[in-house]
Amino acid sequence: MTFDYKKEYKEFYMPKGTPSIVIVPKMNYIAVRGSGNPNDADGEYKQAIGLLYGIAFTIKMSKKEDHQIDGYFDYVVPPLEGFWWQGERRPGDAMLRTDRAGRRDGVSGIDYARKEDFKWISVIRLPDFVTRENFDWAVRKATAKKKQDFSKVEFFPYDEGLCVQCMHIGSYDDEPATVDLMHDYMKANGYELDITDTRYHHEIYLSDPRKCDVSRLKTVVRHPIRKAEE
Repeated sequence: MTFDYKKEYKEFYMPKGTPSIVIVPKMNYIAVRGSGNPNDADGEYKQAIGLLYGIAFTIKMSKKEDHQIDGYFDYVVPPLEGFWWQGERRPGDAMLRTDRAGRRDGVSGIDYARKEDFKWISVIRLPDFVTRENFDWAVRKATAKKKQDFSKVEFFPYDEGLCVQCMHIGSYDDEPATVDLMHDYMKANGYELDITDTRYHHEIYLSDPRKCDVSRLKTVVRHPIRKAEE
């Protein structure tokens, strides 16, 4: 049977429509970094998604190539995910700052009307059996086969840790209401937001917006947290 990460790890991919606390272990991802409006038809984000899936399916189909990956098993390519922020971020930032226009930095201050100001790391989870060597092979293979530049794609280990999350159903622009619920739950349970220069607003896309009505889009929204200081 084909291994499906969404079904095998429901605590990470299929949370309920009410907030919950979760500890997310270290995972390896295929990643592309960029900025700009994700809705631009020919924008950087759309190009990044093409690069991610190019590598993801090269690895998935490696079973038909001369390069055999130790421990390989057949699997469903995990869903597209993204880490997002706006504005300038500096090492050591604990949570949010304001820019010169008085707009808040970080995710709690995201202005969904200013999509051109988004910065992001778009990712797809890698199976644990994929090593950096396997990843490098996939980049070379995809580059040769597709005659395309995959130099922006990186092997991205990420240890997310303690988070609050919730399933959001509906438009991406309506996410602030879900975020408010998450933050209320977080505070009620003795936690505080821990968005920094290395801990991000995280979204996991379970629906294809090209095939699904916007009112039915399913997105896991996740924020890093820590125990509140007394």
